[in-house]
Amino acid sequence: QVQLVESGGGLVQAGGSLRLSCAASGSVVSLNSMRWYRQAPGKQRELVASITSDGSTNYADSVKGRFTISRDNAKNTVFLQMNSLKPEDTAVYYCYARNDYMNVYWGQGTQVTVSS
Repeated sequence: QVQLVESGGGLVQAGGSLRLSCAASGSVVSLNSMRWYRQAPGKQRELVASITSDGSTNYADSVKGRFTISRDNAKNTVFLQMNSLKPEDTAVYYCYARNDYMNVYWGQGTQVTVSS
């Protein structure tokens, strides 16, 4: 079993920055894909960014050039650096992890609110 705990959300003005963290604990040895999703009120959950165990990354078009995903494998932590934030980035951000056995784990979510 894997537990994911997000932190770093909050309220920021448009144009500002936030850094989200997701710490994994438990059976973390075989985690390969780690991702950030977000869900705004009344909308479906969407993939924001992903990173594999070898560091390959992928981003949603809406955040390319503004967000950066990274991971510290030694600390079992994934980060999401969010710059040039826009009001439309307001959402609950969820951490996701998948292991080699295709088990999927989710964090509890952290609120990000961007004011105009």
